Amino acid sequence: MTSASVMTSKPDAPPSAQPQNHGSTSLSGLVSEYLRVLAAERGASAHTLRAYHRELNSFASWIIQNYGANQTPGRIEHTHIRAYLSTLYDRGLSKASTARALASIRSWFKWLARTGRVQMNVAALVSTPRLPRHLPRVPSIEEMNRVVDTVEKDAAAWPARDKAILELLYGCGMRNAELIGLNIDDIHWANEAILVRGKGQKQRFVPLGDAAAYALRAYLAERSAHLAAVSTAAKSPALLLNLRLRGLGKPGHNARLTTRSVGRIVKRVAMLRGLPSDVHPHTLRHAFGTHLLEEGADLRAIQELLGHERLSTTQRYTQLTTAQLTQVYDRTHPRAK
Repeated sequence: MTSASVMTSKPDAPPSAQPQNHGSTSLSGLVSEYLRVLAAERGASAHTLRAYHRELNSFASWIIQNYGANQTPGRIEHTHIRAYLSTLYDRGLSKASTARALASIRSWFKWLARTGRVQMNVAALVSTPRLPRHLPRVPSIEEMNRVVDTVEKDAAAWPARDKAILELLYGCGMRNAELIGLNIDDIHWANEAILVRGKGQKQRFVPLGDAAAYALRAYLAERSAHLAAVSTAAKSPALLLNLRLRGLGKPGHNARLTTRSVGRIVKRVAMLRGLPSDVHPHTLRHAFGTHLLEEGADLRAIQELLGHERLSTTQRYTQLTTAQLTQVYDRTHPRAK
């Protein structure tokens, strides 16, 4: 289906029962209200809010352009959503991008139905595009040890800090955003644990291993000296600081390292130690879960450590080769021997 065909053969928009009146009824107004709910009540991250803002406003604009500014959610049918997704394919978007757009629309309609704006979530009637399953390549234990153990000046602007970054990403399985959000007070030395703030403002404690603790102590000594060189009164709650201390003293920033900087640091060190160019911080999180599983950790324990709400998500983060599955079968099934 081409864009032109979608524009000229619009699905009918038959009227449905009038939704209850809950304030704004315009599409753009309801999108804005839903985004406020995501931010205030569900604690959605800035990244999630930007994505939902983009996807939902694009869909609302398309509906208005094709069916008029007075179109209400109650008059939108699943055929309209399918037509919109066709235009995304015509623009060259991948199946994954189209699936993300549909997920945003589904979430919005679920909220509209729950709050009485529509009678049902018509987006639930639209099938998700079938996505190819690409398991990420996970570096071996030996490769990860080589990378983490050899953070030197040739690969790092601030070796002590960058080694701590790699130790925390691989040793604790943190997300990039969780890592840069850490504060000094989140390190609980007595309990050998770190308080991590995950998605949706959820919190969890992860163990602080010996290697990560050693790297952190070495970095913290240099961090204190780095701040003192600026001023004896210089302070920042952020654990990981940028090298030049940009933003020091500014509320909400305090020289905190950014996710983009962490991505560059990880990629540079990894590539100089022989790993492929597609390595990024999340690769280390994949490696964390996969290597735990390879060494015999329970899948539900890995789920807790990674902060996954569903076990199925943890299963996607881990990889088991056929040989490993055969070993597990041979070792555990009574009829295998």
